[in-house]
Amino acid sequence: MNAIEQHVLHVDDDPSDSVLMQQACRKAQVSFVLHSVRDGELAIEYLSGTGQFADREKNPFPALVLLDLKMPRKTGFDVLQWMRQQEACKVLPVIIFTASSQEEDIKRAYECGANSYLVKPVGIHTLMEMVKMIDGYWLGLNHILKL
Repeated sequence: MNAIEQHVLHVDDDPSDSVLMQQACRKAQVSFVLHSVRDGELAIEYLSGTGQFADREKNPFPALVLLDLKMPRKTGFDVLQWMRQQEACKVLPVIIFTASSQEEDIKRAYECGANSYLVKPVGIHTLMEMVKMIDGYWLGLNHILKL
């Protein structure tokens, strides 16, 4: 476990996927604190530290973003493109975490600046293994800039 508490922003419009992610993180005993928002506009608000997310004590800037692609209002692609234009988010690691395994989505995600592309698993046990690996690599082995 890291000495400094790290935070991960999970962006997904499906409430059941958000609950499943929270459960998987809790059961896997990951080293990070998971924050969830339900769409791309809220993700931008969270990352900007504006509106309901202005209090950085309660809503700290994340070390990593788990981003769904297919969402209303603003898609994951929209959020990713916005992030890569913001000084504070240019190098923030983004893992696309989506149900889509379509080649065009994968290609576009990487072109927009994604660092990794994962397809959501079906069961909680596989999801637990995935979040353990994300925790171990992205927040353990990988060196992340402190933004």
